[in-house]
Amino acid sequence: MMTIKEMTPILLLLGACAVLIGGLAYWLGNGGMSAPAEVNLTEDAAIDTPLEAKQLDTYNATMSNDNNPVAVLETNYGTIEIELFDDTMPITAGNFEKLVKEGYYDGIKFHRVIDGFMIQGGDPNTKTDNVLSYGQGGPGYTIPDEFKEGKLLTNKRGTIAMANSGPESGGSQFFINLVDNTNLDFDKQPLTSKHPVFGQVIAGMDVVDAIGQVAVNPGNNLPLENVVIEKATIRQ
Repeated sequence: MMTIKEMTPILLLLGACAVLIGGLAYWLGNGGMSAPAEVNLTEDAAIDTPLEAKQLDTYNATMSNDNNPVAVLETNYGTIEIELFDDTMPITAGNFEKLVKEGYYDGIKFHRVIDGFMIQGGDPNTKTDNVLSYGQGGPGYTIPDEFKEGKLLTNKRGTIAMANSGPESGGSQFFINLVDNTNLDFDKQPLTSKHPVFGQVIAGMDVVDAIGQVAVNPGNNLPLENVVIEKATIRQ
């Protein structure tokens, strides 16, 4: 019979094997993968990014009210014409109209483009080369949120809506929906701010779609080549 002293090396070897086998089983049970790192969202992520891109539908919108003004955005990709819903969204549409008439949007870039989702612009910081400040600028004031329901007042393909970071925080940044994004509408009860729609594209949706397909930096969705609003005007 072996003594305790003689059995010690064998016991140590068996213990090491048990640890090795247990560790291997755990590794295989977890697919051989470590847990994914936590994703840090930037300020621009206030507009919830969809899980996957959607198919673009055909688009053919017409004026809902001939008395509404039309914003004409001349970009380096072509011209976009947007009916502003002054009749139903006077605060939000009126603010956009005011800024256009002041020349505020002239020279501003679309700084966030996500194919199959939306294109975002309206930040005066994009007139500078300070890329780190893009998405953080505004007119120096905010406007009240307009909570209204209506057939046209939903984030569907071709509509323009306010970009914001929370209740009562909209100013000048906006986005145009490439697809139906009704999850961005405000919640009816209780009324919580999301992204009020204040107009719709009536001409140049092909330009919007083309902008939506430009190559971007995957880290911040900034177009690799500038997409610029060269001139913005109002047509009554």
